[in-house]
Amino acid sequence: MCTGKCSRFIGVLLFPLGICAIIANLLLYFPNAQILQVEQITDFVWFFNGIIGAGLLAFLPAFMMLGAGGEGCCANRCGMLLSVVLSALGAAGGVYCVIISAMGLIHGPLCDTGSGNYEYPFRNSTEEENYLFNPEIWNTCREPENIVLWNVVLFSILLGIGAIQAVLCLIQVINGLFGFLCGTCMRKRKTGVA
Repeated sequence: MCTGKCSRFIGVLLFPLGICAIIANLLLYFPNAQILQVEQITDFVWFFNGIIGAGLLAFLPAFMMLGAGGEGCCANRCGMLLSVVLSALGAAGGVYCVIISAMGLIHGPLCDTGSGNYEYPFRNSTEEENYLFNPEIWNTCREPENIVLWNVVLFSILLGIGAIQAVLCLIQVINGLFGFLCGTCMRKRKTGVA
């Protein structure tokens, strides 16, 4: 596969991943399909890791990859070089999404434990009593209903999407460097011998 085709392929893959990340991040604002007050939403949702990190920062290199994979002057070396820079930015966005999602998973959701006040009941848990490995204590959170499962699933999806995007963008950095140094696909020219 030539560098141009590889670039287009990665660019096409980043679009649905970015859309899924944005949707997953938006769903975190509405736990169990409920509208909550701003102060009742888990704090790691407000870092916009799916909207900005795995969303917008993935769309920028994706657009450039699609353009760099096409025909252009100098076998589109300039486009490939720009795709390297934007892919590095996309990889940073993917890593940002992974870090924030992991932190959201580790610290757990903000919920009402029955006292009427919203708090983080799992924030100070040790590794042995971590809520992620003890689903039987998830019912500690009374409101919103199923908030723990909601957060675990969506933050896990965001973590996976961010990791995939970071890997794809790093592959494009290498691919783009080859495309810049060697050019995109070199078509064989027909030599007419009479």
